[in-house]
Amino acid sequence: MIEFEWPWIFLLLPLPFLARRLLPRLKETQQAALRVPFLDDFSDQASTRQSTKQQSIMLLAAFAIWILLLLAAARPQWVGAPIDLPVSGRDLMMAIDLSGSMETKDFVLNNKTIDRLTATKVVASDFIQRRQGDRIGLILFGDRAYVQTPLTFDRKTVTTLLLEAALGLAGQRTAIGDAIGLTVKRLQKNPETQRVLILMTDGASNAGEIEPLTAADLAAKAHLKIYTIGIGADEIFRRSFFGMQRVNPSSDLDEKMLQAIANKTGGRYFRARNTEELEEIYAMLDKLEPVEQDAQSFRPTLALFYWPLGLALLITMVVTAARLGKSA
Repeated sequence: MIEFEWPWIFLLLPLPFLARRLLPRLKETQQAALRVPFLDDFSDQASTRQSTKQQSIMLLAAFAIWILLLLAAARPQWVGAPIDLPVSGRDLMMAIDLSGSMETKDFVLNNKTIDRLTATKVVASDFIQRRQGDRIGLILFGDRAYVQTPLTFDRKTVTTLLLEAALGLAGQRTAIGDAIGLTVKRLQKNPETQRVLILMTDGASNAGEIEPLTAADLAAKAHLKIYTIGIGADEIFRRSFFGMQRVNPSSDLDEKMLQAIANKTGGRYFRARNTEELEEIYAMLDKLEPVEQDAQSFRPTLALFYWPLGLALLITMVVTAARLGKSA
C-alpha cells in the first residue's frame, strides 16, 4: 500500500485560497517592484488581457502544481508485505590467529596444498554466511589482538575483512590471552546468555599482557562461552639432504591449554588436522549454537516522492514554454 510519512503536510492545501481571499489586492495604478510573467496570469491586470478560459486553465495548472508539491513533501512511499527475518540475538565473535606459523602449508583444498590461514578463510567464510540472525564480530591476533570488525549483522562485510587478513599483520607470535580479554571487553555490555567466542590457533600462547587461563576465568565470570580450535596437521613429509623426512608441524600446539580454556567457559575443544575436519567442526558448531528462528517483521519501502515532484516540474515547464511562446 501507499503511505505518507508526513501526512500533516496536506493541512497546507487551502493556503493559496486563503492568501487570495485575505491578502489585499493591488491597486490598478500600483506597480510591482518585480514582475513574474507566470504570476501575472493570476492578477487582475492579467485577467483584462486574457480570456476567462485561459485564466481558468492557468489557475487549474497552478492548483495542480501546488497539490503535486504537497504530495512530494508528504514523502509518499510504497510499503510492501511484511517479511519475517530470523534474529537469534546471539553475539558471536571469531578470533583468528595470524601468527607466522599460520603460513605452514599442510592443508589440501581441491587437490592443491594451501596454508592454514587460507583454509581457515575458506571454511570460516562459509560458516559466517550461514549465521543469519547472529551479530558477528572478528578479532585478529598475533603479538597483540585487535578488533577487525565490531559486532554487526552485515555478514558480507565480516567475510570481506576476513578474506583480506594477511599473515603477520598483527605480529609473528601468539597472544591468545589478549584475544580472549579483548572479546570479554567487547561483549561485557551485551546479554550474558548469548555470548560466544570461536578461537582458532595453531600454536601456544607466547605473547600478550594476560595469561590465557586467567583470561578464561574472566570469560567464565562474564558468561562468555569459548569454543577453541587447534589447527594443523599431525605430520607432513619434507624433502631434506637425507631424503624424505616425517615431521610434526603442530608440535607447538598447546592442546591442553585450549582444552582448559574451553572447559572453564562451558565450551568445547576441537582438533582440525585437515580441511575436511575443519569443515566438520564448523558444521558441528552450527548444531551446538543453532540459529534461532525468532522472526522479526520487516516491511520493505520504496520512496515515491520523485513522481509528483517530477510531474510538477513538467507542468511548470509546459506553462512557462506556453507563456514564452505567446509573448514572443
